[in-house]
Amino acid sequence: MRNERIGDYLVSQGLLTEEQLQKVLAAQKESNGAKKFGDVVVELGFMTEINFTKALAGKLRVQYVDLDNTDINTDAVQKVPEALARKHTVIAIAITGKRLTVATNDPVNFIVLEDIKVSTGMDTVPVLATTSAINKAIGKCYSMQNVDSVLEGVTAMASDLGGAMDEEANDRVESAPIVKLATTIVENSFRADATDIHIEPFDKYTRIRIRVNGDLVELMNISSAVHSALTTRFKLISGMNIAEKRIPQDGRFTQVVDGTTLDVRVSSLPMVHGEKIVIRILSTGQIALRKITDLGMSDYNYQLFESMLRVPHGVILVTGPTGSGKTTTLYAALGEIAKPNVNVVTVEDPVEKAIDGINQCQVNQKAGMTFAAALRSILRQDPDIVMIGEMRDTETADIGIRAAITGHLVLSTLHTNDAASTVVRLVDMGVAPYMVATSLIGVIAQRLVKVLCPNCKRARMSTDEENELMGIPSSIQIYEPVGCPNCNNTGYRGRTAIHEIIHCTAKVSAIIAAGGGKEEIEAAAKANGTKLLRDNASELVQAGETSIDELVRSTFSV
Repeated sequence: MRNERIGDYLVSQGLLTEEQLQKVLAAQKESNGAKKFGDVVVELGFMTEINFTKALAGKLRVQYVDLDNTDINTDAVQKVPEALARKHTVIAIAITGKRLTVATNDPVNFIVLEDIKVSTGMDTVPVLATTSAINKAIGKCYSMQNVDSVLEGVTAMASDLGGAMDEEANDRVESAPIVKLATTIVENSFRADATDIHIEPFDKYTRIRIRVNGDLVELMNISSAVHSALTTRFKLISGMNIAEKRIPQDGRFTQVVDGTTLDVRVSSLPMVHGEKIVIRILSTGQIALRKITDLGMSDYNYQLFESMLRVPHGVILVTGPTGSGKTTTLYAALGEIAKPNVNVVTVEDPVEKAIDGINQCQVNQKAGMTFAAALRSILRQDPDIVMIGEMRDTETADIGIRAAITGHLVLSTLHTNDAASTVVRLVDMGVAPYMVATSLIGVIAQRLVKVLCPNCKRARMSTDEENELMGIPSSIQIYEPVGCPNCNNTGYRGRTAIHEIIHCTAKVSAIIAAGGGKEEIEAAAKANGTKLLRDNASELVQAGETSIDELVRSTFSV
């Protein structure tokens, strides 16, 4: 039994079919043994990485460890040098007496275990974990040691240079400590699942904060003497003019963290005590495009959305405040409808994610390449589907609506609070009501709400006031955030979206054409079965996914 091949074992356990096994073996043969069996199974989508690793642990009779939810002993980590850990994809997680517990993705590779034994002088006990979890843990655990040593180097550098930091900044900016600090800031932010990094100069110190799940969290404070060198470093790698400190600038660069290539946008703005740098970390092409099934829509909303995407021409609008995931929804929709037999063209400012097979056009205000100018040209490029990053002005909205009437499918975004007020906004922007009525397919309003951490959320009964907010008659069991090490003591892990979808049916179109207000449109949509944002948030609270605080934060209106 011990010599049974892993493929046969998975078939005997009912985890793979014989047909799937043959496909995996054929794909592995094609790669000439360059890929492991497990990698191919995960790649072909027959099993998730976690399920395969658990099955392998069962076959090899080795303990499986979920590193994301395990307290890793820092003393154990330091026993194994970082270079060795990265080379063999291993991380030491615990010490018991003279024995070192090591998480690995290949527990039968005795050479690696022997290497660690020689290097540490301790007996090694292998446990099994997924490759991605080990890489992430290596990044997190060794990076904290790095930060301390980097900051020491930077502080020493600041005291060497004394007050003459500005003049010498350009010559010394390539010196190792600053380069390391800049790299470390981006790495640690990405590992904390941050979307933005703020580097803010003050009189006595520089504060570095990161935005995680929509909230700003302090990452570290550094000496203000180092600020100029750090901003120069970021400006240098993102292609800005380092001599110009009086006007705002924009740039971008790429950086590889734990095997993932990040696309990073940088913006600088002069402040009283120096330049403030804000860095946006964009998920890259390597992180697969979200499918429309992964947007967190309820089944009901998903069916509405899917039926909208089947309409051959017209306008579909996604609305919501900044950072509510509108672009993600648009990209998911494009991924769904961009087939090889259609021409898809987008106009964006900036292009946030390069997608294969789609013609993406970047707005450039200085060169006169505005949304409106780009759109006019695009309509002469024989498009089937046009995506406009944002309808910012009357001209853009007008051209977009006209394009829809002349037989194109147009996707775009607007900044409004809910789906019904989007229609009113278009009319206010100067688009004739009859044109909006004939071209609009539907509107999706969305918000992001934080998801409660499953490990520490606490149950309680809802109060009368909360029942009223959720629109339910009697008290039910709901959950509230507490905070534990797994969620960095925030009480939340990750975010999901809530949606409000209005279909432009004949009745809604008639109201729009007659110049009806937001209330009338909303009433007609509700009669059609539209669920409002609050209804969606209320369902999530009742299901124990999110908290009342989040419901109020995302949907409260006076």
